[in-house]
Amino acid sequence: MSTKSVYSAAIIGTGRIGFTLGFDKKREKPASHTMALLENKAIQIVAGCDTFEDNLNLWKRYVSRFNRAVETYSTADKLLSAQKYDIIVIAVNEDSHLETALKAIAAKPRLIILEKPVALNTADGDKIVEAAEKYKVPVLVNHERRFSEDYKIAKNYIDGGDLGKVMCVNARLDSGLRVYTKEEEATGAYSLLHDGTHLVDIVMFLLENSSGEKAVLKNMKLTNITKDEEKADVVRNVTAHFTSKKCPDVNISISGRSRYFGFEVDVIGTEGRIKIGNGIFEFTKRTQSKLYTGFYSLAKDKKIRRPKKTRYFSNMVQNAVDFLNGNAELKSTLQTGMNTLTVLEAIKQQLAK
Repeated sequence: MSTKSVYSAAIIGTGRIGFTLGFDKKREKPASHTMALLENKAIQIVAGCDTFEDNLNLWKRYVSRFNRAVETYSTADKLLSAQKYDIIVIAVNEDSHLETALKAIAAKPRLIILEKPVALNTADGDKIVEAAEKYKVPVLVNHERRFSEDYKIAKNYIDGGDLGKVMCVNARLDSGLRVYTKEEEATGAYSLLHDGTHLVDIVMFLLENSSGEKAVLKNMKLTNITKDEEKADVVRNVTAHFTSKKCPDVNISISGRSRYFGFEVDVIGTEGRIKIGNGIFEFTKRTQSKLYTGFYSLAKDKKIRRPKKTRYFSNMVQNAVDFLNGNAELKSTLQTGMNTLTVLEAIKQQLAK
């Protein structure tokens, strides 16, 4: 067990998820890597880098309030060569994940926190896994819902048998961003990868028997593909059907036609039902019907209370600290991240035909 009380941290990428989302007044705080690291007393931010000077200067002014000795660099190479770090956070765009991750891993920090998804594709992801194994550097992937208190309650509810046998899972993502287009494969600017990674990962989290279990979702079949009327290579809707050990009927739907952002998972069991997602937290349980004699209906499970805060970012950073202290395993790893990326890649390959 480690006796170290404070861990040094460096952040590569001081844009939205790295920093500025923390200023969104509507989001639960902390809402960015910087804010979550600053909140944890076991971590001290000592360096940051970004290719955009304005972003970096704003970041430094803010972080200097807490640590006047913080250093800034214009490139990851300069940051990584300046000193050793206990934690390196990679919060760059998807198209920079591979290059940045390989450099950061080679610097041999005690832990890397890698923003989701692992990479643009499984080929790039495999290279990151290979490097992490070569240099023996653990990687925590920020699939944030795995750390969120509301989804943890849902996971325990399912695993504890309160839902009975899981019969069906319907997961849905709605946004205005196109689901897939081949022209954006090099950037990752399509919802299947950008937000779909969250949807697929949380479904796998709820259905996996143990953390890191491979092939949680099997037997994929696309049941719906809708393409843009004007651009045939742009996919606007897709639904993929899977089976799993826990559930024979898993449906993942992503729409790129909506004028709102929606994210929800509906888990139906023999004894109850869970609806959970952005702004959604409903647990219902089988009970004697108030409408029909001799029948059972679903009613609110009053034992389950919605947490006041999900602590999705705080819990992720605390998991990093607990891991470094030798008190816990990582709850979102390269393995779970690659499991998710494998499913996304399988869907993408069908859409690209």
